[in-house]
Amino acid sequence: MRGTSVLSRDQLPACFTSVEELENFLSTPTAGLVEDFRKLDGDLLILGVGGKVGPTLAMMAKRAAPEKRVIGVARFSDAAVRERIEAAGMETIACDLLDRRAVAELPKVANVVYMAGKKFGTAGSETLTWAMNTVVPAYVGERFSGTRFVAFSTLCVYPFSRVDGAGATPEDTAPTPLGEYANSCVGRERIFQYFSRTTDSPGRLARLNYAIDCRYGVLMDIALKVRGGEPIDIRTGIANVIWQGDAISHILRCLGRGTTPAAPINIGAPQPAKVREVARRFGEIFGRAPVFSGEEEATAWHNDNSEAQRLFGDPVVDLDTMIRWNADWLERGLPLHHKPTHYEERAGSF
Repeated sequence: MRGTSVLSRDQLPACFTSVEELENFLSTPTAGLVEDFRKLDGDLLILGVGGKVGPTLAMMAKRAAPEKRVIGVARFSDAAVRERIEAAGMETIACDLLDRRAVAELPKVANVVYMAGKKFGTAGSETLTWAMNTVVPAYVGERFSGTRFVAFSTLCVYPFSRVDGAGATPEDTAPTPLGEYANSCVGRERIFQYFSRTTDSPGRLARLNYAIDCRYGVLMDIALKVRGGEPIDIRTGIANVIWQGDAISHILRCLGRGTTPAAPINIGAPQPAKVREVARRFGEIFGRAPVFSGEEEATAWHNDNSEAQRLFGDPVVDLDTMIRWNADWLERGLPLHHKPTHYEERAGSF
């Protein structure tokens, strides 16, 4: 492993006392990623690196393969994000991905991770959502023909499935999107598949479930309501949650498992979390009973992540550990992103 520190379930911290500690842990690669990157030729370009997940994904990639160039591309409206990425030894390029000429001038490398997109604020801004989620992929597909890639997608492209079943897979459940955002995400997938097929670009479409950080995520949404005595809408009774470090490790490892055309893969935990049980666990920690509203419905966004489990193994971080970390983070008063996931949304409006 060339001396690289790797993530191990035998060495999980009890808690985090700062953003720096959290991000160092979030960006620690797994042994599997280090091994996969050892076999992966070429450098890495990350498009849309400036979001919540991008910096730690970039840092993890660099730590897994220090000898590779890792180039982060974004508008960098927050200069501090760019500074953090560069301080970790990576290159950055400021680029508006809606500018076709600017995209055409980006350096062409062997591997591309596509993270750009728009979700929240779709209502009232549908045209921008569609432009970001379908036009930008077309510009990227033109520029990076013949390139190995993985593109972020979402569980929202699926219809609701019965919570007592195995969950949706790309093979047995066709996209049946609900709402403007999810429809645009199917568009994004189809554009990438078109260019993958026509330009012989092997890729994967990572249909990501709910990634968990201590600053945002489904668990923090529930924790805040339990601690604040606010009612928790229980109609959506399950949510598949995976530690962000595990999720980005799996997604980066997809670079070595591309298909032509690019095939979707579900990224998440082997089993979804039950919202009622998660709330009760937070209640035990905070010393107050959670308040619920509504009744669990028979369906939710529920998908089967067995392919990722087969390829990459189980996530390193388990559900109860994530709950304890989120509760401790909240009790310490450490920074939050204040961006609810809206996991309970059932009408597809974000």
